[in-house]
Amino acid sequence: MTTVPSLRTLPPRVRTALPIVVPALIAAVDALLVNGPKPGLDLGVSLAAAVVLLWRRRFPLVVFAATLPGIYIGYIWFAPMIALYTVATLRTDRRLLAGAAALLAAAHFLPYPISHLSFADRRDVAIQFVDACVTAATPVALGLLTRTRRELGARLDELTRSRAREDRLLADQVLATERARLAREMHDVVAHQVSLISLQAGAVQISTGDEQAREGARRIRELSVRTLEELRHMVGILRAAGADTEELTPQPRLADLPRLIELSALDVTYENACAPEAARSEAVERAAFRTVQEALTNARKHAPGARVRVRLAEDAAETLLVEIRNGPPDATVPAPGLPGGGHGLVGLRERAQSLGGTLDAHATREGGFVVRAGFPREG
Repeated sequence: MTTVPSLRTLPPRVRTALPIVVPALIAAVDALLVNGPKPGLDLGVSLAAAVVLLWRRRFPLVVFAATLPGIYIGYIWFAPMIALYTVATLRTDRRLLAGAAALLAAAHFLPYPISHLSFADRRDVAIQFVDACVTAATPVALGLLTRTRRELGARLDELTRSRAREDRLLADQVLATERARLAREMHDVVAHQVSLISLQAGAVQISTGDEQAREGARRIRELSVRTLEELRHMVGILRAAGADTEELTPQPRLADLPRLIELSALDVTYENACAPEAARSEAVERAAFRTVQEALTNARKHAPGARVRVRLAEDAAETLLVEIRNGPPDATVPAPGLPGGGHGLVGLRERAQSLGGTLDAHATREGGFVVRAGFPREG
């Protein structure tokens, strides 16, 4: 059993030529059936109308005008109707379409020669008039329908592409959020731990009398400084993508502050004036913890040996107030020489603003530094 090949299996040139050649062949057959094979004026104009259909897409109005003698003299229908259909699909001027349809209806209604026009039989005249109007209106309606369908298809394709672009933008935004979130957590966690390692190594380097241990401590400090420098570059790249409003889990909360202060190797006074039964959102507690952690890291880097006070309190509006204040650095304590990326306070301010809070950081008159943050209960 043989199968008929579909249009998609045909060569591209054949697929392009078929919609142009087939209507012309149908019009030529119509001309031969209506006028017969005997040469004459009626057959000549009818075949000419069929041939000019080959250029109907390039010159739709000219081709339509060239097919009118075929319906007026040769009484053919297909060539002028196909030409008018093409005009309706390619031209948007409604007045132009109405005029073309009127010309086709007139060419169909008026006899050839015009002297044969008679209104003696009104019923026959009315039927001829209605037939002419239907003949002219049908290709216009089909052409408008085809054009509308093409426009809807084009808009649907454009909408599909727009949705695809929106999906890509959304995916990029999610990726940017994740990158910024990772940058923030990397700065808060890794920088704090590495600076603590550097500080402990410096203490060992000063206190030990073993030359080998002193050299090992010196190398640890150098590696810590180099690690923080590379971290600074990575944080800058990751944060360039944008900011986030969510946090990674699991994360520490206010209950972990005493342990953080204990491991900080700083002279810290901790005051917690908040009600122990106060219920706060997890995001607020994490933000407060990160604020203290970053402030202690900055104090360790920029004010070695300084005394630090960490204070938590609540105001009448139940806003969580966090203050970290350090005094001037101790000249007898060597600076750790740790690099700073400049992202810490920026990240803290972004975190506070994302929760509806505030953050202020500035130097004090005594030569120290203070960081104040306020967070709403829910965030």
